Amino acid sequence: MTTRHDSEQQLAPSRPLATGSSEIAASCQLQAASLFSSGCPLPAASLFFEGCPLPASSSESVVSSLPAASCQLPAIPLWYVLWTRSHCEKQVHDQLAAKGFDLFLPMMDVWSRRGGIRRHVTVPMFRGYLFLHHTMDKTGYLTVCKARGLVKLLGESWDRLAVVPDTEIEAIQKVHDAQVPVLPHPYLKEGQRVRLTAGLLAGAEGILLRRNATKGLLVLSIHLLQRSVAVEVDATLVEPA
Repeated sequence: MTTRHDSEQQLAPSRPLATGSSEIAASCQLQAASLFSSGCPLPAASLFFEGCPLPASSSESVVSSLPAASCQLPAIPLWYVLWTRSHCEKQVHDQLAAKGFDLFLPMMDVWSRRGGIRRHVTVPMFRGYLFLHHTMDKTGYLTVCKARGLVKLLGESWDRLAVVPDTEIEAIQKVHDAQVPVLPHPYLKEGQRVRLTAGLLAGAEGILLRRNATKGLLVLSIHLLQRSVAVEVDATLVEPA
């Protein structure tokens, strides 16, 4: 026989429905914390958790209450590009190096004619640019931006900066450290990509332009800048990259 007490238990919902805005926000906050525990949150306008689509204003309040650590960038150094005013590459380099930053300003010797006299001069490989190896945070970004002669770091904001792949920088570093003759070269994006297997530049990767069976030009590029330089190599000491 069914009693009145039993009927009330059958009719009562097993859990209350979250109908109020505060209850929905609290529910979504739990989902957000779970979803984004291993990375940065999406923009507020795109926050639509399963079962509780929120307007942007509510989404922002949910995101703002998440732990700050969930939005931090990876704690690893990356290669960034500093764009300088004309002939200010070394000035920017010296200022930031004095503050302990790890910088790379590759140089090369070129022929220059002044006053009718032709002579070798040392100039940056990529005029107007140098490279910064750093684990970027907002404090570091603001410190770098204060350097005299700097135009900007390439990228949208301190946490969305353009990055140069390690392999491109490493190839330029090998050429720079080996002090071999470097030639300016038009930007080259496609071609036979190779890796040197021996010699001072062993391990360097670039695009090979053959001059003959044994000699060729290895073209090294920073694709972000669309700039290239070239160095003469033994074409018998290469393998496909």
